[in-house]
Amino acid sequence: MRETQTLRGLTTVSFWTNDLAAAKKWYAELLGMEPYFERPGYAEFRLGDYQHELGLIDSSYAPNGAANGPAGAIVYWHVDEVKATFKKLISMGATEYEAPTERGEGFITASVVDPFGNILGIMYNQHYLEVLSSTSKA
Repeated sequence: MRETQTLRGLTTVSFWTNDLAAAKKWYAELLGMEPYFERPGYAEFRLGDYQHELGLIDSSYAPNGAANGPAGAIVYWHVDEVKATFKKLISMGATEYEAPTERGEGFITASVVDPFGNILGIMYNQHYLEVLSSTSKA
């Protein structure tokens, strides 16, 4: 019998938006793909090495008391080139939240606020690459 774990991994990162059509278009351009799943008020992209999900949700579905601007935890997505990705995001209309910052050997973080008010974190993380490498050998 497998031991249970409280947190096993990301399933979906959800971003709220007042303009779902514009957010879908913006993220489709950024990611180079269309959403793989849609329903009224929701669109979802599957991306990256582990097919994590990025969901865009119409703000009318937000829980009472949800923040109306950048707030809360930042989820960092691994990227191979933080500075280049940061520049691309800024050129697409995102605004700087935190400029690229070295956090020690093998770790660089940055974050932006997308045009819809969500914080999008990007990071070069050597541990991510080590895990990826170890799972691809199996």
